[in-house]
Amino acid sequence: MTLPTTASPVLSTNMLAVGYAIARKPPAVIVDEIKVDLLAGELVCLIGPNGAGKSTLMRTLAGMQPPLVGHITLSGDDLTTLQPLELARRLSIVLTERVEVGVLSAYTLVALGRYPYTGWLGELRPEDEMVVEQAIRAVGAADLAGRNIGELSDGERQKIMIARALAQEPAVMLLDEPTAYLDMPRRAELMTMLRRLARETGRAILLSTHDLDLALRNADRIWLLPKGGKLIVGAPEDLVLSGAFEAAFQSEGVAFDAYTGAFRSSVAAAGDVDVIGDGLPALWTQRALEREGFCVNRGEGNASLRVNVNQTAHGKTHWRVRRNDTEQTCASLYEVVILLKSQPVET
Repeated sequence: MTLPTTASPVLSTNMLAVGYAIARKPPAVIVDEIKVDLLAGELVCLIGPNGAGKSTLMRTLAGMQPPLVGHITLSGDDLTTLQPLELARRLSIVLTERVEVGVLSAYTLVALGRYPYTGWLGELRPEDEMVVEQAIRAVGAADLAGRNIGELSDGERQKIMIARALAQEPAVMLLDEPTAYLDMPRRAELMTMLRRLARETGRAILLSTHDLDLALRNADRIWLLPKGGKLIVGAPEDLVLSGAFEAAFQSEGVAFDAYTGAFRSSVAAAGDVDVIGDGLPALWTQRALEREGFCVNRGEGNASLRVNVNQTAHGKTHWRVRRNDTEQTCASLYEVVILLKSQPVET
């Protein structure tokens, strides 16, 4: 069945193999038979375990190292035939490594993204300045423009680096681990911003990431690269339902929960428990007990252990823990867990 599409590929590969050429030896192939594409206005996340070849693939797609076999087409042309300035007009990249730029202001660093258009002198025309200002506003960094790069936090600095990449006005943006140095709120903010930029600017954005939860929640498609396997492409939900996602990240002691989209540590079974209550307190009670190895039943069942989650009119929560005919009240989930640890349930 052929599905209609409103977007066309701006980057595609045909039987691509990536890896390293070794003098007087056969090349070291890391991944081969790669046939994928990037669509305009789409956010794609490249994920996979360490050592699978994500960085090698990203460098090859960026033209930083040649493919071993196959072709990469960028806006209809073979990527390897494009001159550096023409390539920079079509593709921009944001790397993981922090680049030291001295005492440049944020505005000046973003303006460097106009180098494919300004010639050797680097003088900004009015239209260049307009693009720079638009790029800064697009990432929500207008208040950072006059500040020194060295004074910015990691999250602020990453916004400016993305603005610089936007200022190149590329068809494709590649980002290698853009959330690597950020805390969780800034990671979520950055991923949401990239999804919005793909939609608003019509650019194809590909990023490699270890933030699996954020990738599942934000990506239009995922390129899943298992270690030693073939690249698998699909919507996040399709990869979860097919079992491909779980298989790619199998690890001793850790399992992927397809119902929650999260990884869980394997713990010894601690028994059954009925959790009675509603709302967020009941939800987080379930999570705390599952972390300790309990099989949680929501609602009244036949378990010998029962936890009633109660909220007062003033919004405070307390927990009544009942085991057979004995009941104790706890003021926090920490107390609940400590109580259950001190009195193990018979399984």
